[in-house]
Amino acid sequence: MRKIIHIDMDAFYASVEQRDNPELRGKPVIVGGPPGSRSVVATCSYEARKFGIHSAMSSTRAHQLCPQAIFVPPRFRAYKDVSDIVRSIFLEYTDLIEPLSLDEAYLDVTVNKKNLCSATLLAREILQQIKERTGLTASAGVSYNKFLAKVASAYQKPHGLTVITPEQAAGFIDKLPVGKFYGVGKVTEKAMFTAGIRTGADLKKREKWELIKLFGKMGEFYYNICRGVDERPVVYDENYKSVGREITLAEDVSDLEEISAELQEIAADLSATLQKKNISGCCVTLKVKYEDFILNTRSRTVEQPVQQAGQILENALFLLRRTEAGRRKIRLLGISVSGLIDNSTELPRDEQLYLPFVFD
Repeated sequence: MRKIIHIDMDAFYASVEQRDNPELRGKPVIVGGPPGSRSVVATCSYEARKFGIHSAMSSTRAHQLCPQAIFVPPRFRAYKDVSDIVRSIFLEYTDLIEPLSLDEAYLDVTVNKKNLCSATLLAREILQQIKERTGLTASAGVSYNKFLAKVASAYQKPHGLTVITPEQAAGFIDKLPVGKFYGVGKVTEKAMFTAGIRTGADLKKREKWELIKLFGKMGEFYYNICRGVDERPVVYDENYKSVGREITLAEDVSDLEEISAELQEIAADLSATLQKKNISGCCVTLKVKYEDFILNTRSRTVEQPVQQAGQILENALFLLRRTEAGRRKIRLLGISVSGLIDNSTELPRDEQLYLPFVFD
């Protein structure tokens, strides 16, 4: 049986800022553009999270919730330097590393360089090494597949270590709120609530065909993971080909305002992912599936790489006008960004670093 560790740095960007500037320690710190700039929160310290602030929230709203919060512009090169140190630690234990972003990664330690049979001991060592070499904390999840390892890493944040054994998996999943499941965003969570699905136990009661009907190809994935089945291997891919998000709507929709609102949410989510990975893209693709399951895609190459939610949404709405939206009902919407550029290596020093923003 595989032994998988998921490591997730705690409030990564904000923690780096607090480490490098002692005056920020113990204070609500927000990494992102200033209030009124139509920017969003990239991440925030745990002191700020107590006020209900979270990633992808508009900076203006964050300021309203916590007027005393300190806004700090991002320093991606500093975060990349720390990420490189953390990665060097991982490599002391295994070469099977799948980075998800600068601050999180999967490690397959089934066979490891320390020749230890306990993944829990390995995870504890890794967390200690991260603390000693970077001055920062991370959380770890240990289990026999990627889904459970990732869920476990968030279970006792910050600076937590959670282990889910095969014997514990069923009971853990049954009690898990569907919003905590990998691949379940706010829109899907709402659709699950509408269908009476609130926990893993509720999800497990549904037949595979029901979930596929409700959520498309992701339905089969949900069917498997609620049973503790996830065969995805830990694979390192240096070259991101594209980043995308899509949702299957709870009901078929033809109203353009409602469609635009859904696209706005997808764009914000996609932008947060691009910003977290510190990449931008040169091509925006809109995916539309009509009520009769006919799929329509439209793409647009942009002059300047996009990362902001507003930029992504603007292009998606342009492409939407080239579909039959408004005349035919739509059951699925998606946006992807390709032609990706690593900002940490491609960005000139005097070029503006953008953060995603949302519409007020």
